[in-house]
Amino acid sequence: RVLAQSTQKLPDNSSAFPKKPFDREYEVHWGTCYSVLCLGPLYSNSLPSLLEILGGADLCPDIFPSVTYDGKTTQDWEVVRKTANFQSNGPVTDVASSQMTCYQLAPGSQGAKVLDVTAGSTIGYNAKASVSHPGPVNFYMAKAPAGTSITNWDGSGKNWFKIFHDGPTVTSGGLTWPTTGSSPLPCKTTLNVQIPKCLADGEYFLRVEHVALHSASSPGGAQLYISCAQLRVSSGTGTYKPNLMSFPGAYSRNDPGLVVNIYYPVPTNYKAPGGAPLTC
Repeated sequence: RVLAQSTQKLPDNSSAFPKKPFDREYEVHWGTCYSVLCLGPLYSNSLPSLLEILGGADLCPDIFPSVTYDGKTTQDWEVVRKTANFQSNGPVTDVASSQMTCYQLAPGSQGAKVLDVTAGSTIGYNAKASVSHPGPVNFYMAKAPAGTSITNWDGSGKNWFKIFHDGPTVTSGGLTWPTTGSSPLPCKTTLNVQIPKCLADGEYFLRVEHVALHSASSPGGAQLYISCAQLRVSSGTGTYKPNLMSFPGAYSRNDPGLVVNIYYPVPTNYKAPGGAPLTC
């Protein structure tokens, strides 16, 4: 028997699913194997076709190996530090782990170059496939200490500040996230963010973090996909007053933004972890 269910244990008979369309993420279990597909509107009578189109692997790994800036896209891992999940596609699930900093493959062997950017401009992180899982996107930055090159810095300490986060549209039918769309495989492939104009000039990490919440109903269930790009920022005003935090350290295991059943009962609100973004 094939069981089609959401990752939060929705009913396994098609008649129990809502008759109206909704955006959710499903696992289809074939014995001990499963697949995850980013889906648009799905109806209760769509389950047979759903089972036919799903394959045997995660179709949308959340890996961010490159950036696009000023119309040019870097090579994979050219300015982004290579992450430990570059082959496995796996997430960080322990928010107390040192992997929360940049999820780096080999700390101490950085390799990546530094990209020159202008404060106030927009930069985009590119996903290897697409951003498939439901959940927020957070962007953080950290300025390398005086006299230290970003290429030699590990990002440790209370140096990080949030510059952006998104959130869902909440309706009685469920949560809709900005990273997903309305047809099969509509997920975003590039996540854009504006570099704050009020930054001081210098070298920074730009840390992207996608928090996947499809299995987050208990502590440790949230899946975090992280990358850090190395930037050299110029033309900033230097007037920023950031709320500094550390990674690990900024999140707790029981953070409400990390422990939430996004499917049932449908939440009436959602607050991303990490607090409010910097305002210039």
